[in-house]
Amino acid sequence: MPEAHQIELLSPARDADIGIEAVNHGADAVYIGGPGFGARADAGNAVRDIARLAAHAHRFNARIFVTLNTILRDDELEDARRLAWQLYEAGADALIVQDMGLLELDLPPIQLHASTQTDIRTPEKARFLQDAGLSQIVPARELDLQQIAAIRDALDPARCSIEFFIHGALCVAYSGQCYISHAHTGRSANRGDCSQACRLPYQVLDAQGRFVAHDAHVLSMKDNNQSLNLRPLIDAGVRSFKIEGRYKDMGYVKNITAHYRRLFDEVLDERPELARASAGRTTFTFAPDPLQNFNREFTDYFVNGRQQDIGAFDTPKNPGQPIGFVTQVAADHFELRTDDPALTLANGDGLCYWDQQKELVGAQANRVEALGDGAWRVFPKDAMAALHDLRKGTTVHRNRSMDWVRTLEKKSADRRIGVWLNLSESDDGLALTATDEEGNTASAQVQLAWQAPKDEANGEARLRESLAKLGETIFAPIDIALAWSRPWFVPASVANALRRSAIEALEAARAAAWQRLPRATPVQPPTPYPEDSLTYLANVFNHRARDFYARHGVKVIDAAYESQEEEGEVSLMITKHCVRFSLSLCPKQAKGVIGVKGTVKAEPLQLVNGKEKLTLRFDCKPCEMHVVGRAKRSVLQQGAREAAAQALRFYRARPGVGQDG
Repeated sequence: MPEAHQIELLSPARDADIGIEAVNHGADAVYIGGPGFGARADAGNAVRDIARLAAHAHRFNARIFVTLNTILRDDELEDARRLAWQLYEAGADALIVQDMGLLELDLPPIQLHASTQTDIRTPEKARFLQDAGLSQIVPARELDLQQIAAIRDALDPARCSIEFFIHGALCVAYSGQCYISHAHTGRSANRGDCSQACRLPYQVLDAQGRFVAHDAHVLSMKDNNQSLNLRPLIDAGVRSFKIEGRYKDMGYVKNITAHYRRLFDEVLDERPELARASAGRTTFTFAPDPLQNFNREFTDYFVNGRQQDIGAFDTPKNPGQPIGFVTQVAADHFELRTDDPALTLANGDGLCYWDQQKELVGAQANRVEALGDGAWRVFPKDAMAALHDLRKGTTVHRNRSMDWVRTLEKKSADRRIGVWLNLSESDDGLALTATDEEGNTASAQVQLAWQAPKDEANGEARLRESLAKLGETIFAPIDIALAWSRPWFVPASVANALRRSAIEALEAARAAAWQRLPRATPVQPPTPYPEDSLTYLANVFNHRARDFYARHGVKVIDAAYESQEEEGEVSLMITKHCVRFSLSLCPKQAKGVIGVKGTVKAEPLQLVNGKEKLTLRFDCKPCEMHVVGRAKRSVLQQGAREAAAQALRFYRARPGVGQDG
């Protein structure tokens, strides 16, 4: 496990090629889905591709973490166990897990990390997972700096590290605590198939049926961005900094990884007590900019306490950045003037604007013409008639720059490990010793007929130039020392061959020195779980998970929501986000305001989207919101039919109800 002082930048990968570029752009670790059982159902990868990614990452001592983080039925456990062994043999460094049933299986000696879906909000839960054998845990995104520090204080840094999400899309629910998708569609978020009901528009009604908000995306959050909080997060105990995005494209991963690599390199240069978790320094051919990627605008969420403006209520789409305003509208084009005359447009740019109903309207540029002095003529891809409310004075945003896209389609980073080269005399020729910045050393020798150079100064310069040619390797020269009794003539072919042999030997030495992360040993006797009873919120979907919690002292263990024993109204989502607070209807906000005393109450609200209705209930003591509803009868019936037809086996807590795997 990385030492406590090491800082890990953890990047996502939809596939191996993106993961390789994440490493090239400075990631210390990459997390990726395997061929099954990952919490992003459409982001799976073959084991051979993970092996290819791991081989590349290990050249830089970077790590590969594979998601095995869905909840599992009993009939899936054996397949998951076999997959864990295959991933271990492919070189994966850790498995990210949610289902505690996996800890009851014969797993390989691979490190285990707790998925964000394990819902870690308290020091007690964090400590328990550490004692159960998890080596890295992810506290809930909703925690503030003081709460993260309290978790740090409960852990042994030599046994367990804290990982924290610092960038990307935000799930409004506490991770692992959202069941709306399963209730409405049968697609379980805890099994990697969320239907994203949180991004839908809703009518918000009060207890009297009056409209509070109309067609508002009140469960849709802005995107996470902790760029300004890295130092406080380090001080609070975070050691692994995670970028969200296993569905994101190559350009996103390159750009956001590079952005945080630069920020962390600044921190590491300031604080010598901290170190990178992998080897090498990265340079870029572009200036990283998070605003260039898809985002719903940014928030730092709850890290610095509850904030008013964390929601992307107007749209779940990418509004981009304002670039100018419309100066003229014609039959087949419109003209605009940019705020910055130096800004350029390109064919294919994504443009958009807000219409009079506050809806985001896309106006992709099919062709653009520069008119000079910041003025542009835009011929949109769609007919002008489709661009309703586009008029003179309308502010235009750009949410995709084709120049930026093309920049990141090319090679955009170079990662190198520093190396010292020392050329010395041997008994019958020359020896070249290569020592990298981590202390790995290798040598190569070549026979040489002793001959003085004709031009001593130029000969030495050419020799240094030959030895420094490391462009096709992962190394960069820090210093080249010529430790010989006198200058000798060294043909370029000899110098090149000697350099290649020494570098190949150094790569082999690095590979031989690579060590797997150790698997943590669970505390014996088993540490008691912090509670003695578990509801469906614990996501126990198989008997091995049930046995795990029973072994840790839990007396009452309900089945997961996906077992479909909860047929009535229950909390389908638990969230720290509060619609009342965001709409300035929180009783705490009204406290002390003249004229409203006693009139603003935490009464339930109702969300309506078409035929779907959900109730919002407010638990003001912990300052949380529950989205309450019930599973559709059609979902329950379909689930029962599938379980019977396919002989599915899973944990049920109620004897005699349905199938008891």
